[in-house]
Amino acid sequence: MRELLRGLTVFAGPLAEFDPSAAPEDPARLFTDWFAEAVTAGVREPHAMTVATVDERGVPSSRVVIMKDFTAEGWWFATTTGSRKGRDLAGNPAVALSFYWGEQGRQIRVRGFAELASPERCAADYLARPLESRVAGLHGRQSEPLTALADIHRTAEESRARLEADPDLVPSDWGLYRVAATEVEFWQADPDRRHTRLRYTRPTVETGWDRELLWP
Repeated sequence: MRELLRGLTVFAGPLAEFDPSAAPEDPARLFTDWFAEAVTAGVREPHAMTVATVDERGVPSSRVVIMKDFTAEGWWFATTTGSRKGRDLAGNPAVALSFYWGEQGRQIRVRGFAELASPERCAADYLARPLESRVAGLHGRQSEPLTALADIHRTAEESRARLEADPDLVPSDWGLYRVAATEVEFWQADPDRRHTRLRYTRPTVETGWDRELLWP
């Protein structure tokens, strides 16, 4: 494995460019710019992000989810409140997000706190989803033990029938979460490992941002 790993290419390029001295005062503007550049560059699934949470014992878990929206308020994603990440966030709202766009040699790291949206906004997010996404969200049971794969197909058919009979049906445990950041880091790779790192920090979500460069 070691030889296999050492034979893999990293930062093959062409990499994106980043001048931190020209970065805006607000990380939201820079995230919007970088995200638009990732889409234009053809980065695959640039809206995929890792969400890391901790449980009541402080044990971390991470998974990749799809960012559902980005606003001045923060980063948005959805899950059932009874899932592992939903339960984790109910006990400890501290959360970390990360984006990795390898084609450009870019990472974005976010630390902050997740807040569950209003029931009306959660319902609107669910109803706006494609049918199969709503089917999966309706039968729930995420992260619970599964006896047989056939159980998934049977339950999915039952959930689809319920939605076809009642298109406005919304599960009571559907949750839309907004992550308000207290720290955002923009990381630009360099082929000579002289990576550029710009970190925005603020003590609370109500205060202004400070900026600093970090050693790679």
